[in-house]
Order: sequence, then structure tokens, then C-alpha cells
Amino acid sequence: MAIRRAMSGRIMDRTAVVGARYMSSWWRSVQPAPKDPILGVTEAFLADQSADKVNVGVGAYRDDNGKPVVLECVREAERRIAGNLNMEYLPMGGSVKMVEETLKLAYGENSELIKEKRIAAVQALSGTGACRLFADFQKRFCPDSQIYIPVPTWANHHNIWRDAQVPQKTYHYYHPESKGLDFAAMIDDIKNAPNGSFFLLHACAHNPTGVDPSEEQWREISHHIKAKGHFAFFDMAYQGFASGDPEKDAKAIRIFLEDGHHIGIAQSYAKNMGLYGQRVGCLSVLCEDEKQAVAVKSQLQQLARPMYSNPPVHGALIVSTILSDPDLKKQWLKEVKVMADRIIGMRTALRGNLEKLGSPLSWQHITNQIGMFCYSGLTPEQVDRLTNEFHIYMTRNGRISMAGVTTGNVEYLANAIHEVTK
Repeated sequence: MAIRRAMSGRIMDRTAVVGARYMSSWWRSVQPAPKDPILGVTEAFLADQSADKVNVGVGAYRDDNGKPVVLECVREAERRIAGNLNMEYLPMGGSVKMVEETLKLAYGENSELIKEKRIAAVQALSGTGACRLFADFQKRFCPDSQIYIPVPTWANHHNIWRDAQVPQKTYHYYHPESKGLDFAAMIDDIKNAPNGSFFLLHACAHNPTGVDPSEEQWREISHHIKAKGHFAFFDMAYQGFASGDPEKDAKAIRIFLEDGHHIGIAQSYAKNMGLYGQRVGCLSVLCEDEKQAVAVKSQLQQLARPMYSNPPVHGALIVSTILSDPDLKKQWLKEVKVMADRIIGMRTALRGNLEKLGSPLSWQHITNQIGMFCYSGLTPEQVDRLTNEFHIYMTRNGRISMAGVTTGNVEYLANAIHEVTK
């Protein structure tokens, strides 16, 4: 009996050792993920002790004192809903009111498509969540398709479609020499893509370049995409924030609708309402008729169910309160124009200061581009010099966040850029 107990004890000991070995090795192969290039810039900026430091890497609006902004219309909406909010779940498709108001912004206040109920739309976790939900929808219902993404684009676009396991291809967009649109090459890529391909398009304020097609160019892009039977998916993260006019910023979408495309749109209220942390967005897909829209919406909700079940309620209430009240909406339109105008003004000031210094380079692209970001043309080595010698922080591709430029630092920034580009 004692021998049996001893043998049993040894077997149990060996089992415990084997079990412990397996448990200790489960995550042994996990390596640290590479740092996000944008978040890494902010970390380095915060660690810098220099009084002269400047952060033009941040992708969030700042006022002329470099401070975050909460819009007055948002504060008023919060006051109105305070104490009136229960904590019940929203439907899987989100706030019906918020979605209705959001569709009016993209498709038009009096859109026949909305009246005909041809749009399948759900609340999403800002623009990122809307893109991811669509990428999963694309993979599930067009499993053999691929997505064409512009070069360059917002880096997270690649992550989104990669993790949804949708094959990616790229198309020409930015022309480094002219610092503008590589329009001819873009059209060639649209023509040469297999019929029925998916194309990701930035509706306005292209991130990271700030380079947008003209209205005439959008019409030609629409023509060629339709001729090839491609599907156009618009990421519209900056409606209103680009020009100060939401209608003007939706022009590309309206052109595609006029031409009879069935498009998809990702919308976000991070930039144009300053609701970064609320993660309020919308995904919409234009369908052939109401019956198809009902089916598509049901499938979008089905995809959302295992992902996050229901979207958050507070930010959606803020948006629906603002957009459904004529006075608050008017106030929002005024405030978003103030933000856009400040960005445009800083572009003019930066270009003017560089030209005043006698720079031999052309800086016209600074004011030709639009939106939060300026693709400066600075090389990684020049960016490193700006950081090391002048304590100026931006991503190494030379993308300047114009939100970080103020009347207090624009001259210093221009002097530093002038020094590293001599």
C-alpha cells in the first residue's frame, strides 16, 4: 500500500510538472507588438523637457493655445440629456435617431434614397469600427473579392482589412514630385483592376496627404469606377472639418450617387464634433430596394453581435440631440467652421513664414492641401533633425498635423523647417 501511494505521488508530481511546463509556455512565443508610429511620437513629446517643444503629430484638434476643445453645442447637448438617461442597451443597430440624422448629412437632407428606405445603416464604433464592420461584411458576402487602398492612406486601413482577412491591393494616389494627386496613374489603376473590385476612397481631407481630387476629377473617377463595375467604399472622417461646409465636403459622395453607384460609407463624429473618446460613427450601405436594405442591415447587426453586441449610448445621444435641434445644429455648423478656418489660416501662416525666410523651395502645396494634415515633403532624415535639434515632433513620413500649429509656434516651426531644408 505504501509503495502504491509513493508511486501515485510520483505520477502526480510528474503530471504537475508537465502541466506547469505547458502553462508556462503558452505565451512564450509572444513578442512585444511594434509601437504605433503616431502614438510613439506623442510619448516622445511628453518625455521631452524642452520649453520649446512642439507636437505636430497629434491627430486631434487643438485651439490656438494648443488645448483640446469641447464644442459649446456638445456641452449644451450634455446638459439637456443629463439625468434623463437610463442605462438600457441600445438595439444592435444603435440609435435610430442618430443614424437617421447621420444619413441626412451624407446622402442629403431631402434624399430620395432615404425616403425610399434603400440604405442599410447601423451605428458603429466611430469610423474605425464602421470600416471594420464593412470589411467583415465584404469578407462574408464577397469572399473572393479584394480591396484597393490608396498609397498612402491612414495606416489603420491596412490593419482593418488585413484582420478581416480581405486581400489588399493598392492604387496610385499621391504624387511626391508635385505633392499633389497622381490622377493619371490613379485612373489607370481603376481601369486595370479586375471588374467588380472594391475601392477604398477618402471622401474629403485625405489622410495623411490632405490632397483631394477636384470636382471634375471626382466625376471622372466615378465614371471609370462605374464602367468597371467596381464598388466604392467611402471613409468620411472629416465632413465639415475639411472646408467648414458639410455639404461641400460630401460632394464626392453626391457625385457617385448622381451616377447611380451603390456605395458604402463610414462616418465619424470624432473630428467634426470633437467626440474622439465617445466613439460615435455610422456605417451605411446603399441597396437596390427596401427589401435588400432590410436584409443587409440584419447581416451587419449579426456581425456586430459577437464583436461588441450593442454600441454605446451617450455619444449617440449627443449627436442626435445636436442634429435634430435646428438651433443646436446651427451652432454646430458655426463651430465646425471656426475649427476648419483655424486650420486653413495656419496653413496660410506656415507657408507665408517659409516664403518670407527666402526658402528656395515651393511651399504652395501647404495651402493647396486641405484638412487636418499636411504632407510636407520632408524626408525622414529632415524630420529627425527637427526632433533632435528643434524639439519638433511629427511622424517620419513628414506628415504635419496642422491642429498642432498655432500663432505662437508657427514662426518657430517655419524657421526650423527652413533650416533642415536648406
